[in-house]
Amino acid sequence: GGAAMAAVREVEIDPEGTFKYILVRLQRPGGEEQRDIVRGTKAAEFHNHIFEKVNPEMEKLGYECKCLGGGKIDHNSKDKKIRVFGLSTGYGKADHSVTVEILKKVYTDYEITWSDDKK
Repeated sequence: GGAAMAAVREVEIDPEGTFKYILVRLQRPGGEEQRDIVRGTKAAEFHNHIFEKVNPEMEKLGYECKCLGGGKIDHNSKDKKIRVFGLSTGYGKADHSVTVEILKKVYTDYEITWSDDKK
């Protein structure tokens, strides 16, 4: 039940730089329990590359994944700032305000902002 879902890290993003990210909803098939997670990396040229990596990992743990949209993250670890912006052509724009709330749980001492700017 809940313990396994709690074991899934809410945020996995690169420690530095600007890169694509997606917001993913995990759900137990037929269950009420759900959780939104943030995944982002410079290694992904396109947003679907991130989803294609996350989806099988989560399916192994028994979750259904749904991509809620994407965007970009600008992570400045030196100044402890994260900016969330942009959108995904394939998945549409994630609700960046939700992404920010999730990021704040992990990066507690950061200044985290979002905007609908493209760059």
